Order: sequence, then C-alpha cells, then structure tokens
Amino acid sequence: MKYLTKTIVILSIISMMTDISSEMLYPILPMFLKSIGFSVLWIGILEGFAEAIAGFSKGYFGRMSDKIGKRVPFVRIGYTLSSISKPLIGLFATPVIVFFLRTMDRLGKGVRTAARDAILSSETTKEFKGRVFGFHRAFDTLGAAIGPILALIYLYYYPENYVTLFILAFIPGLIGILFTFFLKDKKSIEITNNHTKTKFLEFLSYWKKSSKNFKKTVIGLIVFTAINSSDMFLLLLVKHHGLSDSTVITLYIFYNLVYALFSAPMGWLGDKIKLKNSLILGIFLFSIVYIFIPFVSSEWLYYLLFSVYGIAISAIEGNSKALISNIASKEETATAIGFLTSFQSLATLLASSIAGILWSAINPTAPFLLSGIVAFLCSVYFLFVKIK
Repeated sequence: MKYLTKTIVILSIISMMTDISSEMLYPILPMFLKSIGFSVLWIGILEGFAEAIAGFSKGYFGRMSDKIGKRVPFVRIGYTLSSISKPLIGLFATPVIVFFLRTMDRLGKGVRTAARDAILSSETTKEFKGRVFGFHRAFDTLGAAIGPILALIYLYYYPENYVTLFILAFIPGLIGILFTFFLKDKKSIEITNNHTKTKFLEFLSYWKKSSKNFKKTVIGLIVFTAINSSDMFLLLLVKHHGLSDSTVITLYIFYNLVYALFSAPMGWLGDKIKLKNSLILGIFLFSIVYIFIPFVSSEWLYYLLFSVYGIAISAIEGNSKALISNIASKEETATAIGFLTSFQSLATLLASSIAGILWSAINPTAPFLLSGIVAFLCSVYFLFVKIK
C-alpha cells in the first residue's frame, strides 16, 4: 500500500503494544477502583481529572515539539511514563497514590500525542490522511482488543487477583518502549522560535491566528467531547443491568474488535467522501447508541449496540485528527493537534464528572440520554457548517 511507510508501521506497533498494556487493565479498573474505596462519582472525577492533566500537557508539549523541531523524544518519554505507571498502581493500591499514578499515565499520553500525530501527518499527503490515521487507529484498537482477552484468560485462572495483572501489563508496554528506538526525526521539520522557552499555556495563542475552518471544526468537536464521558460508564451500565464481569469484559473486547476492524475502512471512506462527512456519520451513530442503550435488557442487543458504537468511534477518532492536520499548517501541526486535544481532555473532565453526578443524583439513564441528544445536535451542526 503506497500510503504506508516504515515510520507509520512502527508507530502503529508501538501504539498497539501500549494499548495491550492499558487495556489489560481498563475493563477491570472500575471494579478495582471500587474495591479500594472509590465510588462511581469519584471514578468519574478521577478519569476526568486525569484526562484534564493529559489535555494541558498535549497543548504544551505539542507547541514545544513544533518550536524545537523534534518529535521522537516526546513520543519515547510519553510512552515510557504511561508504561511504568501501570505496575505501580497494582503495587500501591491506595486511593491517593492510585489517583497520582493514573494521572501520571495520562500525562504520558499528553507528552506523546501531538508529536506522534504530527509524525503520522508528515508521512503522507492530504489525500491519504484518513487512511494513515485509520491504519494507525486500527493497530491501536487491535491492542485494545488483545489486552482484555489476555486479562480474561488470566482472570479465568486467577479470579480477582488484580495486583499481579497490573504487573504483567508492564511487559507489552516495555516492548512498545523498545520500538521507539527505531524512530528517527526528520531533518526537514521547520524549527520555530527555538531561542525562547515554551510557556505552559503558549499553545492557546494559536487560536487567534488559526483559520476559520480550524475554529469551526474545533468548536463542534469540543462540544461533542463535552458529552462523551469515559467508556467506563458504559461498562458500569452493563454491570448495573446484571451482567457478569466476564460478560462485561467480553463486550468490551467485542467493541474493540469492531473498532479495529472498521478504523482503516472508515479512514478510506473519509478520504473518498470527505473527512467531514465520515465524521458526521460517526457522531450520528454515537447518538443512536447512547439514546437506546439505557433501555436495553437482552444481551444480544448489547452486542448490537456495542458494534454500532465501535463503527461510530472508528469514524470519529481517526478522521477528526486527519481533518485537523489537513487544516493546520505543516510547521504547526503538533500545536494545532495539541490545542484540540487539550480542550477535548478538559471537555472529557466535564463529561465524566457530569455523568457521575447524573448517575448518582438522578439515575443511570440520565447521562446517556443527555449525551445522545447533544451528539445528535453536533451531527446536525457539522452537516450545515462549511469546512474546506
């Protein structure tokens, strides 16, 4: 395939190994957190706060990457931080330390995300952006399916022995770190303002000089993210409706397999029918899932909705980044992506906190109905807004 390069493949493998590590833990994390004293509300606050920390760091390190003209050091350090935090969570299972380590994990994501996506963008041309980001997302999400499978096998033989699982999850993360040493920075990256230090909120100034296309796209994506709470709430809802831990994990594996399977085709579709149109499709399907899932009572319907959800997210994730990278100038790609993902992480803090509050104060149905309705309105917004 002519749009793939060695660097794209290496980055995809790194993401896959890191996601295997992360997703070995993600499906059992709600149960683990509750076992050490976290309520549903505090789980929402933890996830949102960790994403907010990751968000600010995405903007800061994205801007720094553009200014010094380097990408690889940010990728390597970011994946290392995330990988070493996982075994420590299992070893120091107290709420305060877990809060810190979960934040460290997300900080690692913040350090690497903008630089990694800028590398992906620089490896191809505009007409293939959807396919490149879709290919990378497919590998990333394949790891998200393999991880829970490994966790399921482990928990079958060692039920509720969570601590050892946290330690085992470090192994694929370490493999991912080793692969980062095969990456090399391009000498063609333009260096901007290398003589000045990067201020923590310097990336915010990008908004003033960004194009109208960038502003319109970012506004729609941030509003959507503000109602897209952590997937933990989907897993908690399924568990709340009486399904077993193993069924919850199996559903999550199924969702990620669908997500991985459709990521590359949705990237191809985005290149063919315009990235914005593929994004509209994804957000609309998301709204359908969130409106109907609180009222599901049979297991097969959960599988149907989780499959639609996987298709929806595969259409949203890769194509939204591809769209932003096409709109932004080449020398400020990391800054543009960092700006978007920073505010998306803040919006995730809001979304997860609101979901936790609505779940606790009203009922588990409320956060999903709110998300579904607002997501539908976001799809209508993108349908009518003009983005070149």
